[in-house]
Amino acid sequence: MACSSCAPGKDGKPGGCNSNGGCGSGGCNRLNTYDWLSTMEYEDPSEYGLLEVSFKQGASKEFFHNPPHVNASTGDMVVVDTGNGWNVGRVSLSGEMVRMQMKKKRVKEDSIIKKVIRLANQRDLEKKAEVASDEKPIMVRARVIARTLGLKMKIGDVEVQTDRRKATFYYTADGRIDFRELIRQYAKDFRIKIEMRQIGARQESARIGGIGSCGRELCCSTWLSDFKSVSTAAARYQNLAINQSKLSGQCGRLKCCLNFELDSYMDALSHFPKGADKLKTEAGTTVLVKTDVFKQLMYYCYEKDRGRGKFYPLKVEKVKEILEMNRKNEMPLDLNIMAMNFEEAEPVGVEENLTGVIDLPPEKRRKSNRSRKNKNKKSGDRRGPQNDKGRGPKPKGENKDKPKGDKPKNRNNRGRGRRGPKPNGENKGNNKSNNNDKGSK
Repeated sequence: MACSSCAPGKDGKPGGCNSNGGCGSGGCNRLNTYDWLSTMEYEDPSEYGLLEVSFKQGASKEFFHNPPHVNASTGDMVVVDTGNGWNVGRVSLSGEMVRMQMKKKRVKEDSIIKKVIRLANQRDLEKKAEVASDEKPIMVRARVIARTLGLKMKIGDVEVQTDRRKATFYYTADGRIDFRELIRQYAKDFRIKIEMRQIGARQESARIGGIGSCGRELCCSTWLSDFKSVSTAAARYQNLAINQSKLSGQCGRLKCCLNFELDSYMDALSHFPKGADKLKTEAGTTVLVKTDVFKQLMYYCYEKDRGRGKFYPLKVEKVKEILEMNRKNEMPLDLNIMAMNFEEAEPVGVEENLTGVIDLPPEKRRKSNRSRKNKNKKSGDRRGPQNDKGRGPKPKGENKDKPKGDKPKNRNNRGRGRRGPKPNGENKGNNKSNNNDKGSK
C-alpha cells in the first residue's frame, strides 16, 4: 500500500521516503520484483530483448520490446507505445529475469507487439504527476454518476493514460451490468476514451491495498500475484473455529493465508488413523474431543460424561493399538492406563534476595465503618453500640424530666432575618425584656 508521501518527484523517484525508487518491504511499489541479475557486474553477450514495465506503482504490468537505440535497464522511466497513444512507466525487470517471468505468467513471445519508444524526460514525468493527481477527482465523479443512474456497481480504481487519451475504470459487481448509458455520461463529462473492466473482490483489495489482521500489508497488494481458491475445509484441517468474521480478509472473502500452511497440516494428518472417532473400553465408550496435529496427540473422554469429565491424551500409536483390539472384539480396561501422564515441571530455583529488595508481609485490611453501620441498621439501633463517648445507651427514664413544651425548633424558620422582620406575635417576649432593661438603666 503506497503512502501519500510517495508521490513521484522531479526525477520520478518517491519524494517522501527517499528510498531511491522502491522499498524492500513493498511499501512504495505494489507487487515488487527484485531483479538480482541486474546488480551483477558482468555483461550478458546475448541480452534478452524484452522488458517488464509497471504502471501506477505496480498496479498493472506489461511486457514490451526493448529496441537497441533505447537500451533501457531496470529502474529506468520509459515512454511506451500502448497501441492507443503513449504512457509513462517504470522498468521493473530486464534481461533473463523477464524470460522467467513470462514463463511463470504463461505469456508467449510472439504475442508481444508493443515496444518502448524512448527514455522519459523531465516533461514526461511532470505530465505523469499531473495526470496522477486528477485520478481521484475523476473516480469520485464517476461514482456519483453511477449512483444517479441506479447501477449496482462499485468503482474501485481509475487509471488514466499519461497522454489523456484513455481512462480505465475498474469496478466490482455481483452480476452483469448494462453500462451503455454510463459510458455515454463518462465520455460526455470527461471527454476521454472509456474502458470498463470488471474485477473481483480480491483484485480490488490488491489494487487499493490495506492492513491485514496480522498487522502487515496485504499479501495480494505486495507479493501475491495469483489467487487460488480457498474453502472452509482448509480451516477444518487446521482445527480452526469456523468464524466468518475471523476467517475473512479485507475483501470479504476467506483469507489467502489459510492455504499457506495447509500442506504441512495435510502431511501431518496423513499419519493419523481413520475411523477413530470412538474407542470401546470395558469402562465405556470414549469419544474423540480434539486432536493436536503436530504433537501427534488425540484427546478422548467417556461418552457417559458428555464432555464434562476428564480428558485422556493418547499417542497415535496407542490409538492404533486400541482400534486393532476393537477389531478383534477385545477392549482395554481403562484409558487411564494407556493415557499419557504429563509430569508437572519442577519450579526453577531462584536465589533469594536476588534484587536486594526486602519484601514486606501483606498488611491486613481493616474493616470499614460502613460495614459496621450496616450491621447496626439491620439490628435496629441507629445510634450505634456506644454513644456519648463510650458511656453506653441512656436509660429509659432519663428523658422524662424534660418539659413537654420544649419542642425542637422548626427548620423552616431558619434564616428569618434575611427574609425580613418576624410576624407581630413572635417578638412580644423580646420587647418586654428590652423595656425592663431600659428601666433598670
